[in-house]
Amino acid sequence: MPFAQIHMIQGRTEEQKRAVLEKVTQALVEATGAPRESVRVWIQEIPKDCWGIAGQSAKDLGR
Repeated sequence: MPFAQIHMIQGRTEEQKRAVLEKVTQALVEATGAPRESVRVWIQEIPKDCWGIAGQSAKDLGR
């Protein structure tokens, strides 16, 4: 069973997350030949103040 874990900064819309789930699933099906039903994708959203970029939080950088 292929399993993909995606880390993203919070703030994506539900529609954007659905698109990620669909496209990552399709990529794993194509790359591994696994049945679609066995693919698992986990999106973990990280608060902007907990995501560091070059020593600053994404929140402080306005991301």
